[in-house]
Amino acid sequence: MAIAIKMPALSPTMEEGTLARWLVKVGDSVSSGDVMAEIETDKATMEFEAVDEGVIASIDVAEGAEGVKVGTVIATLAGEDEDAGAVAPAPEAKPVPAPAAVEAEPKPARPEPVKGQAPPSGTSTGSARTQDGVSRVIASPLAKRIAEQQGIDLAAVKGSGPGGRIVKADVAGAPAQAGASKQGSQPTETPASAGAQKPASLGGDLDAPYEEQKLNNVRKVIARRLTEAKQTVPHIYLTVDVRLDALLKLRSQLNASLEPDGVKLSVNDLLIKALARALARVPKCNVSFQGDVLHQYMRQDISVAVAAPSGLITPIIRDAGRKGLAQISTEMKELATKARDGKLQPHEFQGGTASLSNLGMFGTKQFDAVINPPQGMILAVGAGEQRPFVVDGALAIATVMSVTGSFDHRAIDGADGAQLMQAFQQLCENPMGLVV
Repeated sequence: MAIAIKMPALSPTMEEGTLARWLVKVGDSVSSGDVMAEIETDKATMEFEAVDEGVIASIDVAEGAEGVKVGTVIATLAGEDEDAGAVAPAPEAKPVPAPAAVEAEPKPARPEPVKGQAPPSGTSTGSARTQDGVSRVIASPLAKRIAEQQGIDLAAVKGSGPGGRIVKADVAGAPAQAGASKQGSQPTETPASAGAQKPASLGGDLDAPYEEQKLNNVRKVIARRLTEAKQTVPHIYLTVDVRLDALLKLRSQLNASLEPDGVKLSVNDLLIKALARALARVPKCNVSFQGDVLHQYMRQDISVAVAAPSGLITPIIRDAGRKGLAQISTEMKELATKARDGKLQPHEFQGGTASLSNLGMFGTKQFDAVINPPQGMILAVGAGEQRPFVVDGALAIATVMSVTGSFDHRAIDGADGAQLMQAFQQLCENPMGLVV
């Protein structure tokens, strides 16, 4: 009996995904646990493994297809003792075509008629005739906009998109025809400008040349969630300067002793532990706002911002306050590698009670980070740099970094946030508290 392979829900919030890449083809035999495809969810690009054994009878959703709803049949598997060639796709299969390679734009709900010259005889264009005989041009919104700006008659343009649809690439090099795209609305170009290609503009207020880049699912989620955070979460920002000399000295000593074990601590590893310990000392900041109640967390799970090719993602060091520095370092390296390779599993990046974002390696002196809801705070770490600093009442040179905490003011009062920042500062400047 044929087995329908459906688009899985690879995260609790996933409603649809992009079938980024097939790793099997029709006729291949698969066993349980074999990786069949890479699927881009609303969080990351993840591998999809086979559950059943059999032979791939059909692939019903093309590689690169976007917006594939969870539960959609994406392939059909022939079971044991079945002829894969004789197996028809599952009845509920609804193939989703891959997007056109030349551009990614939404299809217009209904093509609008464009008045112009009839297409030359024998030329395949994006035009179609309705029952009333009115000529309609099938073109993407972007192609229409460019054609209007450049004075191009779409009726004379050959479409290379699905069904002869005219897309951006078709109008990019098409010759302009004065007054063709809108009756009386386009000025005639002078000979000096007739051959020059005009850049398209966004909303009529930007005239710089640009290249459209399709947003992946991760970037869409980042945009949506951070917009929501800034619009709905009242942020309060608190900044402290932290002397790093003692912490850097301790790190050097620990690395010398841990080197035989293949462990090398980063400054970030120590800062993760310092934030976790600070949250343990000031538990009023280890909370999240939940409408009529607060969730007070009994464990410090630190989400650490990592820049991955698909966008920002935050793998989690769970129970960081109770873990040793060597364990934090090992886990962080593994999680960061998986994040950059798009191999994180949902349990490795979903959750967290507070976040840490470190841009010090880029020389950023100070910044304000956006809270990652429903968490109640995030720590933004700047670069450690040598600065004039008052030490024991005298001016000296010290290694100092600026750290800014962003707090959800609905859940965390300014005084409590200030206590957390003070605790973090003390733990960094007296770092022996991080090794016990």
